This record gives sequence, structure tokens and C-alpha cells, in this order.
Amino acid sequence: MSLMYLFFLSSGLFLGWSLGANDVSNIFGAAVGSKMLKFKTAALIASVFIILGAVFGGAGTTETLSELGEVNAISGAFMVALAAGLAVYSMARAGLTTSTSQAIVGGIIGWNIYTGNATNYMILIKIMTGWILCPLLAGLMAVLLYFVFKKVFHKMHIHVLRQDQLLRIGLILAGAFCTYALGANNIANVMGVFVKTSPFEALKIGNLTFSAMQVLFFLGAIAISVGIFTYSQKVMLTVGKSVMRMSPFVAFVVVLAEALVLFLFSSENLQSALLSLHLPAFPLVPVSSTQAVIGAILGIGILKGGRGINWTITARIVAGWVTTPLTTMLICFISLFFLENVFHLTVFLP
Repeated sequence: MSLMYLFFLSSGLFLGWSLGANDVSNIFGAAVGSKMLKFKTAALIASVFIILGAVFGGAGTTETLSELGEVNAISGAFMVALAAGLAVYSMARAGLTTSTSQAIVGGIIGWNIYTGNATNYMILIKIMTGWILCPLLAGLMAVLLYFVFKKVFHKMHIHVLRQDQLLRIGLILAGAFCTYALGANNIANVMGVFVKTSPFEALKIGNLTFSAMQVLFFLGAIAISVGIFTYSQKVMLTVGKSVMRMSPFVAFVVVLAEALVLFLFSSENLQSALLSLHLPAFPLVPVSSTQAVIGAILGIGILKGGRGINWTITARIVAGWVTTPLTTMLICFISLFFLENVFHLTVFLP
């Protein structure tokens, strides 16, 4: 692998770092904000399981993004990822969580417009439908889980101290499951545009064989882990405290609802099983963990009459969902012009 390729890949690694700094807060922000988990513990669990999810479950959503726009030149892929990373980083620096899924889609569309490639609008509609369904499903799932676990805990007559212990264990297990699902669903956002130009080859370790794509995804997942440890704490506190203060029980429900929704949109095995039974299946699209967690929090908040929800912070986050893809698209389009006309780099191969 050449040093030049590593340079171009750096923007994807930066985007991975931004995802770790931003999106993992959606999973463990509730647990850290409610003081059920220490930040370092949450970061370690998240790092391990996000790598596992990226390596072993990230192929499905990658294929969908490639159908939206197949970025076939390494310098073009570099700028798409860099534009998305800059948009996400700016939000994270402000302490607001946003969506890498929306950022990378905005970047790909910017590349399509600049290079004259047609955007597959059926795939775009498919992805945007996932963005709409994601918070709605998370909110409904959270309300359902709230009633189910409330009833279970009531029937079991568990002492309050024992209940706290069980909730801490539940937060750890739900967080691990959720970060696995996040890795599987969102690694396409980080490394998907580099798959077409990747120089990696299959790697065999013992009895395990990792494809070239899995090697690429592993590097992206490492970058995500670095972002978790170095910059996610501030955003965790925004999600965990600013949107709505949560009890440990509500925090557990929110994380589990988010995990299930992310899993629905990223599991190839689940999709195959549903289709084999002639049942409707969820599309394998990169969805926003931000939308999932906010949807779950608002679902519980509305169930409680809307008390305690910080609607100002919520409105700022929702506004970010609209501005993120538009900002990324504009940054990408302008930057591609400079790459091609000032630096004379090839951003598109006919």
C-alpha cells in the first residue's frame, strides 16, 4: 500500500474519528449522563463491539451507498469523506450530535452533481425513508419496552438496590449490542466510498479469512475507537443530560430501543429470514443513530407528558439533520473543483 493511498484514506479515518466522537454518545450518553457507567468503561465497551460490528456485519449498507453513487477515483473518495468529516466535526465541537449517514449521503450527491453522474433517486428515497422511519420506530419501540420492563420489574418485586444492579448490567449489555449494530450499520459511512479503489487483499489469520473489504473496515473501526476515547465525552453529556434528564431505567430503555432499530436496518441475516417467510423486510440502509436515540428519548418524554424535555436543544439537533447533508454537499462540490482545477487530481474515472 502506497503512502499516497494512506494520505487519501486519511479523510475516511478522520470521518471515522468524527463518528466515534459523535455517534457513540447516542448509545452511552444516557448511561454516562445518569451516572450508571463511567465514561472510560463505556468507551472501552463501545470500542470493542464497534470493531466487531464493522468487520463482521458492515457489508449490507455499503452496497446500498455504492448504488447511490459509486465513487471510482481515490481523490474523489478522499474529498467526499473529508467533506462529511468536517460537517460532523463542526457539530461535535459545538456539543451537538448529528448524523454521519446524512453527511456521507450529502457528500456522495455532491460528487454526483460535480462529475455529472446520475444520482439513483430510488436508492436516495430508500435511504431517506429509513431516516424517517428510524426515529418513529425508535420512539414506538421505547414506549413498548418501557411498559414491558415496567410491568416485569413490578411483578418481580425487586429491591431498589438490586434493581440498580440489574439496570447497570442491562445498560452494559444493551450498549454492547447497540455499538455492534452501529458498527455494522455505519461503517459504510466511513469506508464505503473507498471500497472501489481499495488496494487491500484478503488476510488469513489462523482459521479465519478476512476479505479485503473487512480489512478496510477494520482500519475504519480503529479510527472510530480513537474518536470515542478522545472526543465523545462532551457530546455524551449533551445527549445524556441536555435533551432530557433520564433515570437509569429510562436510560436502559432508550439504549435498547436504539439498538433494536439499528439492528433492523443493518442485519442481512434478519432481512433474508423475513424474506424467506414472505414477510416485509427492512431495507439495508445506513440510518442515523442520532435520530434513533432522539426518537427514543422523545417517545418516553411524550409518554410522560412532555415534561423535562429541553425543546430548544432538541430543535437545534433536528435542524442539524437538515443542514448536515446540504452543508456536506456544498463543501464537497466546491472542494472537488479545487482538487481538479488547482491540484490537477482526477476525481472521476469515466
